[in-house]
Amino acid sequence: MTHNDLDIDELVGDWLTLREAAKPLGVSPNRIKTFIRENRLIGVARKGEISIPAAFLDGDDFVKGLPGTIVLLSDAGFSTEEALRWLFTADDSLPGTPIQAMHENRGTEVRRRAQSMAF
Repeated sequence: MTHNDLDIDELVGDWLTLREAAKPLGVSPNRIKTFIRENRLIGVARKGEISIPAAFLDGDDFVKGLPGTIVLLSDAGFSTEEALRWLFTADDSLPGTPIQAMHENRGTEVRRRAQSMAF
C-alpha cells in the first residue's frame, strides 16, 4: 500500500476542531478560520466540522515554521489534500515526516524541500 492509498485520517492521526485548536492558542475559533483562509493553516471538513491536525500545535503555539511552509506549498500549487499528504508522509532524506522534522526544530530542511518543489 502506498501513501496515496492511505486515507488522510490514517496519515494525520489526531484532529482538533476549531474550538479545540483555539483553546491552547488563546485565540477564538474564528481566528483559526482566518489562519486557514490565509493559508497559514490547513483545515478540512471532518464530521461536519472544520478541523486541523493536532500535530500542527506545539503546546500553546503552532509548530515553528508551519505557517510559512504551508504558504510555500500553496504557492507551489499543492491542494489541501496534497499539502497534508506531503507534511505527513515519511521522507527518507529528512528522515521522518516533514511535520516531525518541524517538531524537532528542523524546519529549515523542510522548507528547503518545499521550495525545491515549487520551482
